[in-house]
Amino acid sequence: MSHRDRDCRTGSKTFAQDLSVAVQWLLATLDLRDVKLRKDCTWSAKALISAALLWAWSSETALTDRLQQARKVARRIWKRGVPASTSYQAFIKLLIRWTTDLAACLILALRAKMEQSSPEQFHIAGFLVLAGDGSKLGLCRTKSNECRFSPAKTQRKNRKKKRRGGGRPRSRKARDQRSREKKADSPQMALTALYHVGMRLPWDWRIGPGDSSERAHMLEMTANLPSNALIANDCGFVGYEFWSALYAQKRHFVIRVGGNIRLLKRLGTVRESEGIVYLWPNKVAKQKQPPLVLRLVVVQGARHPWYLVTSVLDLQRLSDRQVADIYARRWRIELFFRHFKQTFGRSKLRSHKAEHAECEAHWSLLGLWTMLLYAHHQLSRDPKNQQRFSVARVLRAFRQAMHEHKCRPEKGESLRELLRVAVIDRYKRKDKRSRGYPRKKYESQAQPPQILCATTSQRELAQQVMSQQEKKGLTA
Repeated sequence: MSHRDRDCRTGSKTFAQDLSVAVQWLLATLDLRDVKLRKDCTWSAKALISAALLWAWSSETALTDRLQQARKVARRIWKRGVPASTSYQAFIKLLIRWTTDLAACLILALRAKMEQSSPEQFHIAGFLVLAGDGSKLGLCRTKSNECRFSPAKTQRKNRKKKRRGGGRPRSRKARDQRSREKKADSPQMALTALYHVGMRLPWDWRIGPGDSSERAHMLEMTANLPSNALIANDCGFVGYEFWSALYAQKRHFVIRVGGNIRLLKRLGTVRESEGIVYLWPNKVAKQKQPPLVLRLVVVQGARHPWYLVTSVLDLQRLSDRQVADIYARRWRIELFFRHFKQTFGRSKLRSHKAEHAECEAHWSLLGLWTMLLYAHHQLSRDPKNQQRFSVARVLRAFRQAMHEHKCRPEKGESLRELLRVAVIDRYKRKDKRSRGYPRKKYESQAQPPQILCATTSQRELAQQVMSQQEKKGLTA
């Protein structure tokens, strides 16, 4: 009988050592000089970040079981800085206290790793292309979550006194109305994210109550972007106020427009070429605010044409084909939300307290980001595979390593080797658009935007407004 334990597999390293290599690579450039835990704290800053990531990676159902598994693996990665035992309440309290600072440091390190690992995929046509969109996460129906994340309208209704003779309504119509109100009152977390379309990795996000404004979240994130950033959004991010705010931040964008947008042509405020249009609603014109100059690009899609507007007017800097390619890649953020909610299992968070739910959401997003980034690094030998990595296989590889962290992997089953083959298969999928799914949404086709020729009075008013703007600029 061999001296080795029968449960251990032959090999040079254990799964815990593979996880240690991954964590060390992810945290190599982490700057924690501004993070100073208490002297009597048994956690170190890097160990706390590692435990939080492992807590997010875990496949256990209960949050407490995730913590116990994460703590055991973290003790094998960091011999110091991880307590021998801790309660979930103590861990989550410490994590909530330092999530803002630790997450900010980790996000900066991950962005630097992205640019360093794949500089050729980091930019598209010279721009840092980021797709933006929003989704909602389910929450446990507790009093804390309802007070923090329920829509403001339903919270106001709950403050009203109940009518006398309350109880179950007698009529079916009244019962249906009550059930609809109850569903509308269920707490949900609004998640608005920016997604790096070149590397298929998240970039930034904001969370809030279920009735939060996606545009407000988007403007909050775009304020801190680099100067060469370009935002790709769908039809939900339109309007003069939103676009003018992006102009004020000097951010470029590519946004799809539909029949709810009215554009003008031949307004004459700039030297016009093919595709130049203006957004200048009547209400804005009466307030004597300047029109927004845009370039309209019409792309023939698989079913119907896309109408895209961009703030990049120069064709040499961004061609029509590049605009179409950027918006086509924007679809990847929809896949990211599906992976996060379905594959990763975060469609409904498990925390009962509002502050715990926020912490769980942040570290879940960071956990998925770090796993995919390390997998992207392992696939760097073949750039084609970097665009074909399988989120399900990456997640399965990390969770297998955590579950068997004491064992030695068999040949070809180490974490690195599993990640290097974590790609989707190459067979061609059939067209599923004709399938009659029972809950499929059959939305009406998007209508083209209204494009009108500017009238003489509009041209004269535009000239007056632009001259006033030039005078203000000269006096400033």
